[in-house]
Amino acid sequence: MGSKNKLKRFKENETFKNVVQPSRKEIEDGSFPLKGNWNTHFGNDNPIVLELGCGKGEYTVGLARMYPDKNFIGIDIKGARLWRGAKTAIEDGMGNVAFLRTQIELVDRIFEQNEVAEIWITFPDPQIKYKRTKHRMTNEVFLKKYAQILVERGLVHLKTDSEFMHGYTLGLLHGTGREVIYANHDVYKNEGSPKEVLSIQTFYEKQYLEQDKPITYIKFRIN
Repeated sequence: MGSKNKLKRFKENETFKNVVQPSRKEIEDGSFPLKGNWNTHFGNDNPIVLELGCGKGEYTVGLARMYPDKNFIGIDIKGARLWRGAKTAIEDGMGNVAFLRTQIELVDRIFEQNEVAEIWITFPDPQIKYKRTKHRMTNEVFLKKYAQILVERGLVHLKTDSEFMHGYTLGLLHGTGREVIYANHDVYKNEGSPKEVLSIQTFYEKQYLEQDKPITYIKFRIN
């Protein structure tokens, strides 16, 4: 994508009511006004579901269409990507969708305890190299952050094309005594996956399927 296109999208994001772009300073100093008050953004008390690393927002928008009685927030640091999902949601008049441009590691400073019902992690970078493990989105540090903001018995969903990420996460969950509700190492060949796993496909997921890569899924609880 050219720099002119990116700038155009950044400017358009600033006009979108469904895009929230806090500064890192207001998040870190505790002045971010929506923390603990996300229900005011949506104008209702419906459950809040996050998609972390949402990219173009295909899952955020797809889930919001499927579950109009829940509110969905896609989080990504790349504004030019989430622009697509935000624009689609506006064009389709979807009031239960928002996008948040920020770093995922700040998630526990953006949401209050018990403010989030579910978290979706879709096709994250598995960060296979040892030096990158601190960025792996299902490591113990991240799981503790998620546990802080999730309601009691809140759900986490991991959908990935990485067998490494699938195995790593399962091993960590079993090793720490967390509850694995469902796991499938090839959702399109093995029956039993929820409809939202099978009926929503991201741009990259379609490419993985063309390469005959298995798509994996885990549903689990942390706390």
